[in-house]
Amino acid sequence: MKIIGIACSPRKGKTTAQAVQVALEAAKAVAPDRIETELVELAELEIPGYVAAGIPLKEGQRDDFPPLAEKLADKQTAGIIVGSPVYFGNVSYLCKAFFDRCIVLRKQFALSGKVGGAVAVGAGRNGGQELTLQSIRNIMSCHEMILVGDGKPTAHWGATVWNNGKDDITQDEQGMATLKNLGRRVAEVALACRAK
Repeated sequence: MKIIGIACSPRKGKTTAQAVQVALEAAKAVAPDRIETELVELAELEIPGYVAAGIPLKEGQRDDFPPLAEKLADKQTAGIIVGSPVYFGNVSYLCKAFFDRCIVLRKQFALSGKVGGAVAVGAGRNGGQELTLQSIRNIMSCHEMILVGDGKPTAHWGATVWNNGKDDITQDEQGMATLKNLGRRVAEVALACRAK
């Protein structure tokens, strides 16, 4: 069983990727012998969002979405954790382009029944993280994904973290707890769904 994390930040290896990785590590810890995880950073990929509107790629233009879509739709993929930095109380442009391209998966409901978790990273404590989570969860809901929050003891809509304007999320103890709880819940629910 696989859980894939998607870091939707244009800054490779920074706080959004770190946050999603923390959630993935917590997911793997639930059943290390049964769960495989993978972090995908959109900063490394070319995913033109306009293709979702029927506009063709330019000649010779790279498109990294098809192999990613194949991974997400794979039957081995039981959970998907999507993390975005907060921009004006919403997802990043990369996150939006990624989800716009996922329309081909929605037409087939290829993500239906997969467990979804959301992560939002902001520069400030109240920087729009919950609105960003809501955007991610709304899209996951349209795909008929099984949405989970961060579970006990924090129990909210997902993981919210702030970096205080520095490239460090580790000082946010509460946020780190939500990341670990979210990863654990995605894994627990995915395992329970697979047991049926």
